[in-house]
Order: sequence, then C-alpha cells, then structure tokens
Amino acid sequence: MSKTKILYVEDELFLGKIVKESLESRHFDVVMESDGANVLTIFRQVNPDVCVLDVMLPNKDGFTLAGEIREINAAVPIIFLTAKTQTNDLVKGFSVGGNDYIRKPFSMEELIVRIENALRFKEQGSRAVNGKDTLQIGKYNFHITRQLLAGINEERKLSFRESELLKLLYENRDKIIDRKDILNLLWGNDSFFNSRNLDVYITKLRSYLKEDDLLEIITIKGVGYRFVVG
Repeated sequence: MSKTKILYVEDELFLGKIVKESLESRHFDVVMESDGANVLTIFRQVNPDVCVLDVMLPNKDGFTLAGEIREINAAVPIIFLTAKTQTNDLVKGFSVGGNDYIRKPFSMEELIVRIENALRFKEQGSRAVNGKDTLQIGKYNFHITRQLLAGINEERKLSFRESELLKLLYENRDKIIDRKDILNLLWGNDSFFNSRNLDVYITKLRSYLKEDDLLEIITIKGVGYRFVVG
C-alpha cells in the first residue's frame, strides 16, 4: 500500500523537523518546504494527498497559497497551522478553500487525527452523488467537481467549503440533518468557532439560492437543518 503524501509548509525549521519526523514515523511520506514562493512548483511535482500549511510564511502566506492550490486541485485537503486566533482569520481560511484549522501549539495526535479525518472526507466527497457530477437543484445546476452553481441569471464559483456543505445538504434533502453531524463531517469537530463558521456558510448558501422560492434551508432550532427542495 502506498504511503499518504503530505506537503508540509512551515518556516519554523526546528518545529518543522520535529513534525516531519513524527509524521514519517507514522508512515506518512512528507515533503517539507519553508518558503511560500516555492510551494506551487513543489505541489505540481509531488501531487500530495494532503497539504498542511502554516499561515505566516516568507514571500507568500498560507491563505494565498491555498487559493492558488485550489485553482490547480479543487479536492486536495488543506489544513492550516497558525498562531492566529481571531474569528475573521478562521473565516478567511475556510473561504479560500481550507478544510481545517489547527492552532499552535498543537499535539501530533491532534494533527494526525485531523489529517485522517480530511482523507476520509475526501474519499467520501470523491464519490459524486449517485455517480453524478452535475446535480439539478431546483432552478440551479450544481457542478460538483468544478464547484460551480449555475442559476438563471448568473454562475457562481463556490469555495470548497460551500460546495461540500451544499452537497451534504442535498444528499440529505427533505430530512433533518443534525448540526453536530455537519460540523464533525465538514470541520472535524463541533467547537464554538466551527459552529460560528457554519452559521456564516448557511447564510451564504441561502443567499446563493434565493432565485428559487421553492428551495429553503430551514433551521430546526436546537437540532440542525432541513434542506427543502421544491
């Protein structure tokens, strides 16, 4: 069985060496880079299964890199490592296509669990709904791989997180889906910050789908959501 390839970008070399060696001891194949300017070239060469990106990097920050990686590969999981704790930083990280966000300092056990969770979610997401890559959702066509929502008057490029949330809601349409289940599937845990981010993404999806009056994301207070499709 081939090893999981991880592109690990970290400019704190001492920390990076420890993390790299720890991951390799758990049978991951790790390529480490410290300069943001070199990351896209290495990404194309390595074609990693997971990217673990520090946010603060020389020459090009992790958020910028994530956006550029998403242009190349819409599905590869991206996990941010950062000392930043502000909610707007979390929202920015997810909006540019990040899958998860780990605050420094962190334990290796936490990082490995997050990596494994991201890989499981990628595997689930790689199977298009009922084998389809394009879904008809009311008046919209949702192109899953391209992360494109095409309505009557406009086409909207969705972020990775928006796309995965819409797909999850559609897969469970007309049923109540528990809020905690959404958080654990898409974010890996149901922390307060992730919960607030879910609120933001639900609001965004409602605004994107407003052209069709028969589509509604209903909040079931204290439980979760029901996506009503016509």
